Amino acid sequence: MKRDADMLAKSPLAADLSPEELRQLLAAGSFSRFKAGETIMREGEESDTMYLFLEGTADVTKNLTLKTAGRGFGHAEKSMTRLKAASAPVFGEMSLLGDAPRSATVSAVTDCLLFALGHDAYEALCASNPRLGLALTRKVAAILSSRVRKGNEDVLKLSTALSIALSR
Repeated sequence: MKRDADMLAKSPLAADLSPEELRQLLAAGSFSRFKAGETIMREGEESDTMYLFLEGTADVTKNLTLKTAGRGFGHAEKSMTRLKAASAPVFGEMSLLGDAPRSATVSAVTDCLLFALGHDAYEALCASNPRLGLALTRKVAAILSSRVRKGNEDVLKLSTALSIALSR
């Protein structure tokens, strides 16, 4: 457990916290381990937990509905991205800021160590220690902003490629 706490302290979301704030964060959440092949969260399910990704690799997939030639609609699962703990410090963060269902499925590719922080625990942390709540919220907002920027760039590239392809 000490090793897990040390890993949490090095997480980008917890790196700047004081020892007392880190203790409060540890008390508010829990460590979860997932074995390779296990589903961590499933698209469409109720969501109330954010995960700080401490160790491992995971795949993010989304269900797609596709019109197939002469056969109506078919369903497929599309791999969106591969997350590594070193480069993707958090996922499921949207569940702290709203109550929409999970937007994607996340599955462990390798054994994963996560720190789970539920919505109610997050709200209690924010109420009891506003500085800690603000620090966590700012870091989550920065991550979300970065993802929106990348998504905007991807949409622009795809729409430009589609425009070029359709003009031929």
